Amino acid sequence: MKGTIFIVSSPSGAGKSSLLKALFEEHNKDGSLYMSVSHTTRPMRPGEKDGVDYHFVSEAEFKQLIDRNAFYEWAHVFDKYYGTSREFVRANVESGKDVFLDIDWQGAQQVRRLEPEVRSIFILPPSLEELKRRLISRAQDSEEVINKRMAKAQREISHYTEYDYVIVNDVFSESLDALWGIVNASRHSLENQKISQKYILDNLLSGYSE
Repeated sequence: MKGTIFIVSSPSGAGKSSLLKALFEEHNKDGSLYMSVSHTTRPMRPGEKDGVDYHFVSEAEFKQLIDRNAFYEWAHVFDKYYGTSREFVRANVESGKDVFLDIDWQGAQQVRRLEPEVRSIFILPPSLEELKRRLISRAQDSEEVINKRMAKAQREISHYTEYDYVIVNDVFSESLDALWGIVNASRHSLENQKISQKYILDNLLSGYSE
């Protein structure tokens, strides 16, 4: 059975990272889930590992990969490059793993053009007030930065209609169940079942003719 590529997007503070972390902790005992590891030109930070947190490459190497059309999507952010490798994603999908891309709506548009069968999920906060409360509770940003994040969040939220699934992350446990439900349902699609359950399906119809 081939895996499925899942794009997961959300504004900052909606809880996407926490949901993905919990999904992998609870449902990846068999190693069937894979979080895509991006390439980047930014320096490695203390505690990070190459190939685990990011694939760390030079700017020259990154530009060579762009020229080779090696990325599903890439972006230039704060003078650093970030990109999603087609080779790494496809290798894991072909091995039967469900691959998750943690990217924004712009990256999602790029991936969809190359992989029309990708499934996409947008995580929403229950309200703007709650989103702002979550950002404030992090105690990481000034009021000015938080206001800028809120403005950016609304621009991002305006693209939720481009996605296949929407999860309003109000009650975390319910949102996690919804996320896993989407993944589990994809594994029972007709296309996947025809591959994974071929023997049973063939046996059930053996000798049958109208």
